[in-house]
Amino acid sequence: MAKIAFILLCHKDPEAIVHQAEQLTAVGDYIAIHFDASAPKEAYALIYAALVDNPNVAFAKKRVRCGWGEWSLVQATLNAVEAAIDAFPRATHFHMVSGDCMAIKSASHAKALLDGEDCDYIESFDFFESDWFKTGMKEERLIYRHFFNERKNKTLFNNSWWTQRKLGLERKIPADLQIMIGSQWWCLRRRTIEWILDMTKTRPDVMRFFRTTWILDETFFQTLVRHLVPEPEIHNRTLTFLMFTDYGMPVTFYNDHYNLLLSQNFLFARKISPEATEFKDRLGVLYASGRDDFKISDEGQKLFGFLTGRGRVGSRFAPRFWETDASLGRERELLIIACKKWHVAKRLVGSIKHHLNIPAIDYLFNEEDTDLPDLGGIQSTLDKRTRHRRALMRMLFDFYETDRMIICLDTDNLDLMQDFFSDRSTTRLLELECEFSDEYLIGHAKRVGLAGELTTGETMQQLLPTIRYDVVYESDRIRDAGFNNHLRVRELASPDENARPIAEFLGVSEDVARGIAQTPYLFAD
Repeated sequence: MAKIAFILLCHKDPEAIVHQAEQLTAVGDYIAIHFDASAPKEAYALIYAALVDNPNVAFAKKRVRCGWGEWSLVQATLNAVEAAIDAFPRATHFHMVSGDCMAIKSASHAKALLDGEDCDYIESFDFFESDWFKTGMKEERLIYRHFFNERKNKTLFNNSWWTQRKLGLERKIPADLQIMIGSQWWCLRRRTIEWILDMTKTRPDVMRFFRTTWILDETFFQTLVRHLVPEPEIHNRTLTFLMFTDYGMPVTFYNDHYNLLLSQNFLFARKISPEATEFKDRLGVLYASGRDDFKISDEGQKLFGFLTGRGRVGSRFAPRFWETDASLGRERELLIIACKKWHVAKRLVGSIKHHLNIPAIDYLFNEEDTDLPDLGGIQSTLDKRTRHRRALMRMLFDFYETDRMIICLDTDNLDLMQDFFSDRSTTRLLELECEFSDEYLIGHAKRVGLAGELTTGETMQQLLPTIRYDVVYESDRIRDAGFNNHLRVRELASPDENARPIAEFLGVSEDVARGIAQTPYLFAD
């Protein structure tokens, strides 16, 4: 069975570090600690005194002062790794954690995962080809030497690399290395760790290169593992669950995130709030519990994006160059049916087709497999359809040789509605107001990835009010847009009441509209 040696880098909260170490070693695993040399001596003394007699705890023989983005972070990691290698000859895996990390699975579950496949777990993407970078420096991290810390000496940092750039002092990357980048939270086999330590001693050129590389904790181990280990033996993922906000800051977890974190397909989570003491105690007990009944729904990332996105009403960018002065045509009429329940809108469109000879296309901006004619490739992907929306619609009008056309849109597509209503053509909107049961909303959450088949009932009950509000909010946004020719058909209204807006929307008599409104099971789920 796997024996894990945790590599703990920390710099604060000594009482919590002691507690964390005791929890992780309670079931026979090991931990090697590097406590930042910049921290108060009293804090390290407290940790050392509390854990020195624990045979499953080791301390880095040399502590270094750590700075964000510096080589010192990698050096601290290597010092802790060397201590672990020497102290724990039975350790089979080495798992990198911080003082803010906590286990979200039991030790037995973690060891079963590690025993299941002989591999390393580390994120590693090509430094130059991947989309890992969002902002800031990229190749400048590598091709120039960085002697100063940007956060401590920003002026010196900037002046140094700008001088190198001006003088053309670019350096070469070691020829046999493919520089990789990824999360610093890895879990590596003993053999891999030994290979890395050997390489640090036999490749001084590589060490010189990385010592003056900027933010190398995201590249050092990632590059060396890919260089040393055959690709089939690497899982390109981390076992630590972490998320970042739109501002690049790590998301912090609190007491009420317990069930959410347990349902994610990871062994650890970062970062847990220092104030979430109840949460930390529960997770500490969990690690030693022997539980193996975890239901993995893995919806955390999508759920976070959904919840943080509520209330953010973005404004559309300036018109694309191919849309400038482009119009569907002043004489044309675009009829939009907006509905959150796609099957209801499709049922209504089917009834309209039965009664009238108007071309209609279901959710062409929402469903990839919508049946569309070949329009030279512009229809091939949702991205192209949305990007070239007006050109696409003009081509569809031409293809069907018509001046009237019906399309279906999700109520979330406000930007598309605004764009079409700003056109010189006549645009009408028929919104279908449906009732939403809890069962439907749960199904909707699963379809869009906010929940999985194994998401707990407690989590769903917490999520339902937000999803329900989100649906209502979409309808409110449409109303607030103040569109002309905005009509509504309601599930709770009678066919006679719904016939009037349908008649106005389609420009037909109320008798014809009543026949459409009486479509059997129109609003049925």
